[in-house]
Amino acid sequence: MASENVKLEPLGPNKTGPNRIQDDGIDDYDPHLHREVESPTTNAETLIHLLKGCLGTGILALPEAFKYSGMANGIVSTFLIGLLCTYCLHVLVRAQYVICKKLKVALLTYPESMKIACEIGPTCLRRFAPYAPAITNFFLIFYQLGICCVYIVFVGKNIKAVADEYTTNDISLTLYILMFFVPFVAIICIKNLKLLAPFSILANLITLVTFGVVGYYVCQNLPPFSSLPSFGTLFNYPLYFGTTLFSLQAVGVVIALENNMATPKQFRGAFGVLNIGMTLVTIIYVGMAMMGYWKYGDKIESSITLNFPPGDVLAKVIRIMYSIAIYISYGLQGYVPVQIIWSNYMAKSLDNSSRKSLYEYMLRIGCVVLTFLLAITVPLLGLFISLVGAFCLSALGIAFPAIIELCAYWPDRLGPGRWILWKDIGLIIVGIVGLCAGSYSCIYEIVRSLASGQT
Repeated sequence: MASENVKLEPLGPNKTGPNRIQDDGIDDYDPHLHREVESPTTNAETLIHLLKGCLGTGILALPEAFKYSGMANGIVSTFLIGLLCTYCLHVLVRAQYVICKKLKVALLTYPESMKIACEIGPTCLRRFAPYAPAITNFFLIFYQLGICCVYIVFVGKNIKAVADEYTTNDISLTLYILMFFVPFVAIICIKNLKLLAPFSILANLITLVTFGVVGYYVCQNLPPFSSLPSFGTLFNYPLYFGTTLFSLQAVGVVIALENNMATPKQFRGAFGVLNIGMTLVTIIYVGMAMMGYWKYGDKIESSITLNFPPGDVLAKVIRIMYSIAIYISYGLQGYVPVQIIWSNYMAKSLDNSSRKSLYEYMLRIGCVVLTFLLAITVPLLGLFISLVGAFCLSALGIAFPAIIELCAYWPDRLGPGRWILWKDIGLIIVGIVGLCAGSYSCIYEIVRSLASGQT
């Protein structure tokens, strides 16, 4: 994500604000030409980063999502959701460009884009402008902390699956999770991300090997394809939707990557980085989910690595290695909420404090404590993934981009018949329905599972 301290002062004589923005649509100012990026990435580098940002724990959880949707419905729906996610990312990037052009600024963060969009959009939205950054930051922080919780549960469950083979004692998942508290604190306290770069390379290599091993296991002794149901129940579909959205949507990654490209105009083209990357990601996800569900059926676990034969040495090694990769990724994912909270809500008030560094470390440790408490309270990996996807990404990945686009083109650039207005209202409705229905289904299943003692 770009810096939260972008200066909202236009280069020309106009000032920012809803009544002081040049909106003739033919301005020569090009935000792309005014970006100052220290180390811009090439198209190939951006594509690699996009693939890495999308291919995480979600790909190992998506086979379970097919249990909720059914095989045929899951295949078709995953392609459709992948198309929806890609389109909404296009909408967001394009709308941010339009707003930057109006303001004559090179970059805007997501929260800033929401604030300015509400200021220049329909009158009914302008009252929400002062609160828009905080609302957007809330969803961003919740999303990133949710990912961290998923990572903690993933590591705990996979290490428990290995350790249970060597002990006769039934050690609870909570104890396995707590064993890793100090290492997780240590990695989130690393302020300089360059120190994590070599470990991130290792994590990428482990991820590639893991996918190969998953392919090895799921392609053996497949049952009859016709034995799998084509459709699941309507009530369970929101659980599928949340998990798939969590897996495919990468709104924070996309904004950061586009902002740091050497050739940002090639990000959104028909054969641009975004379309190529999301097409590859969607195909990989569909293939992995289809083969995983085909292999294990209704016995599929919340992470497909938990389905591997417990006595196989290869299965044990891959569980440990991928747990290490996810542990490394925790440091990167945890960095984002810490930076948002610290930069926007704490740093300025502590400028003159001699204990500024101490407070920052306390914030980092506090984030770890919070994620561990949530992980211990709700150690249901699949349902937690679905909840984070439905609650956060329905807003961040679908509804908010539509709101920003609607406002960016308001009032006289909405196309013939004001089709952009009606299309964006449709996307907002989809986002709200996905958030409400997905969150309700997930919370209902979480409560039911916890009440019955399932973990």
